[in-house]
Amino acid sequence: MTEYDPRTATGIPTEPVGSMPRPQKLQDAYAAYDEGKIDKAALEQEQDAAVQDTIDRYEATGAPIISDGEQRWSSFATYPITDTLAGTGLAPSLAPGGQFFAIFADGHGRQLPKLVKGPFEYVNYAADSLRKSIGRTSTPMKQAVISPSMLALLYPLRDPVDGYSREDFEATLIDECEKDIRQSFDAGAARVSVDFTEGRLATREDPRNPWTGAGLLPHFIELINGVMARFSAEERTRIGVHTCPGGDRDSVHSADVPYNNLLPEMFRINAGYFLIQLASEREKDPVYESIGKNLRTDADGVVQMAYLGVINPGNPRVESAEEVADRLVRAADFIPREQLGSTDDCGFSPFSIDEKPNHGSPDFAREVAFQKITNRVEGTRRAAERLGVS
Repeated sequence: MTEYDPRTATGIPTEPVGSMPRPQKLQDAYAAYDEGKIDKAALEQEQDAAVQDTIDRYEATGAPIISDGEQRWSSFATYPITDTLAGTGLAPSLAPGGQFFAIFADGHGRQLPKLVKGPFEYVNYAADSLRKSIGRTSTPMKQAVISPSMLALLYPLRDPVDGYSREDFEATLIDECEKDIRQSFDAGAARVSVDFTEGRLATREDPRNPWTGAGLLPHFIELINGVMARFSAEERTRIGVHTCPGGDRDSVHSADVPYNNLLPEMFRINAGYFLIQLASEREKDPVYESIGKNLRTDADGVVQMAYLGVINPGNPRVESAEEVADRLVRAADFIPREQLGSTDDCGFSPFSIDEKPNHGSPDFAREVAFQKITNRVEGTRRAAERLGVS
């Protein structure tokens, strides 16, 4: 594990969620690779170029911890099971045509593959990308990994997989998530966060998407806690959980769901910190209040931290540093300042093919994203000064 003090640079800790918009050139390369027009080496060349550009721009923001923007991933959810969103390199235990992970507010959906046989195992790990990226910067790096609860949706909702029980599959998911986290730390990650965007969606009960009406939130939390139980309290101070109402093509999947359907339950996860979408939330004070009420000072030996979203990746308007500071200062009326941090609401582009329609283009969305991060960092520093946090 890389030594990293999250308070050193900004007083109040701040970190990203993970993804950045892929350049149009890289998105075109993904499409060309799926069509057989270029080979994997050519795709990897474009991925590496996008990673280097991401890291260079991240360093210029002054951020105390950065990511490689997930430029080599098919998506935040599918990187362990396929090389591309179209299914090139799909894990041998899977087939196309599974259930939809989400149907977004603009009407589009993202469909998962389905488990057709056992045993299941990852074909890629988050650390595979991190090892290629971490030597490109002297700035500490974080790594996001996918939750076992998201990948649990690969198992058909009603039909058992012949010879491979759901229980055996989910036990493997916990093992693989633990391995994903440990390998990321071994590769040099200073922090690792677990993406849990399915959490809020699990309480929506969308008739178009049957799994959301199956009451799965308690089981999802049980699965994630199964992973947390594999780590010591000291290790879990560096392991976070991210929640948001989704983000894809500048659209969301569950922002209409009352946050209090999720938050009191989510803090039962024995993670050290939480990255919580908030900038795009209409009514912020009730959410601040809920966080302050439910955030634990003893989560199996860990004092939990709340990193509040102060940046909305779906909106091209750049939040000012003072706006960021104001949000954090207001949040401190409800949340102990020693348990307060800042983040972005979501990854800026969780899927590798993302047109970013509100922005006009993925390339412009990249420009906007780094401006937003710059202001997140500076605004967090200003908030720390105003709150007397050092």
